[in-house]
Amino acid sequence: MKVLVTGGAGYIGSHICVQLLEAGHELVVLDNLSNSNEEALIRVKELAGRDFTFYQISLQDRNAVERVFQKNELDAVVHLAGSKAVGESVSFPLDYYRNNVAGTLVLCEAMSRAGVRRLVFSSSATVYGKPDKCPIHEQSPLRANNPYGRSKLMIEDILHDLHASDPRWSIAVLRYFNPIGAHRSGLIGEDPKGEPNNLLPYITQVAIGQRDKLIIFGNDYPTPDGTGIRDYIHVEDLACGHLKALEKLGRQTGIAAYNLGTGKGYSVLDIVRVFERATGRHIPLQFADRRPGDVAESYAYPGKAKLELDWAAIRGIEEMCADAWRWQSLNPYGYLDVHRSYANTL
Repeated sequence: MKVLVTGGAGYIGSHICVQLLEAGHELVVLDNLSNSNEEALIRVKELAGRDFTFYQISLQDRNAVERVFQKNELDAVVHLAGSKAVGESVSFPLDYYRNNVAGTLVLCEAMSRAGVRRLVFSSSATVYGKPDKCPIHEQSPLRANNPYGRSKLMIEDILHDLHASDPRWSIAVLRYFNPIGAHRSGLIGEDPKGEPNNLLPYITQVAIGQRDKLIIFGNDYPTPDGTGIRDYIHVEDLACGHLKALEKLGRQTGIAAYNLGTGKGYSVLDIVRVFERATGRHIPLQFADRRPGDVAESYAYPGKAKLELDWAAIRGIEEMCADAWRWQSLNPYGYLDVHRSYANTL
C-alpha cells in the first residue's frame, strides 16, 4: 500500500513509519512539526534504508492537504496528527477541538474526494474517562472527562457517522493506553518539547541530570502503594498494532475499535523501581497533590485485538524502561542539537 501518515514525525508516528517501510509499504508523511522534529524522519530513513515523501504542512491548511492527495495516489491513511496533553487541553480547550476535530474533518473530506476510504485512527484510552472497573473492554462506557479525551471521542462519533453514510469506508479506531520505550537502536524516541507530560520521559530526564527529581502527582489513591496504576505498552508493540490494523482494512470494510495495551497495570512507583533496576540509576522523587482528571487505575483488556487483528504486546516493562533509557542516554537533549531538512514542496 501507499500510506499517508499524519503526525509521522512524532514519537509514535516515527516508530510506525519505520515499521511501515520495513514491511514494504510506500510512505507519505504529513506533519507541521509543532510538537516534533524533522530529524526524527531523517533517522527513520536511515533505520529503514528507504526513502519517502515528507510535507511540512498543517491539517488546518485545507488547500495543502488537498494537494497532497492530488499529487500522491494513496491507498490508506494512518491518522496520528493532533494535540495530546490532557492538562494542556483543560487550559486551551478550543485549540484541542480545532486541531483534533476540525483537522480530522479536513482530512476526511480530502480522503472522500480522493476516493481513499481506508483509515487507521489514533484514539486514546482517555475516551473511557474514569472506568467503573478494570480491565477496560471496548464495550466499557465512553465518558471522556477532559477536552483531549472528548476531542478523541467526538472524532470516533464522526467516523461512525461517516461509515454509516458510506459503507465502503474501512476504519480501525485504536485506543492507546500508555506508550513508552523507544526503538531498540536508540536513534528515535520520545522527545517532548518543554516539561514532559508523560511519566517515562520525565524519569529519563531526571536520570540524565536535566531535572532534579521526579514529581509524582498523588500518593493517596486506592491502590496498593497509593500511586496511580496504568497500562504501559512499548511503542514498538503499539506501532505493530497499526500494521496489523492496516492489514485488516485491506481485507474488509467496516468500523471497529480496539484497545492497544498489555492488559497489565503498573503503578508509578512500580515503574520507578523497574527503571532503577534496569538502568542502575537512582531517581529522586517528591509527592505532590493529585492532578485534576487523573484516575486511580486504568488498564486494558486487549483480547479483541488478539482475536481480530492477530496482535498482542510482546515486550515487558523492563525492556520498555531499558529502551527509554538507551534513547535518552544517546540523545541527552533529544533532537534539539540537530538541524537537517527533509521536507518536500507541494
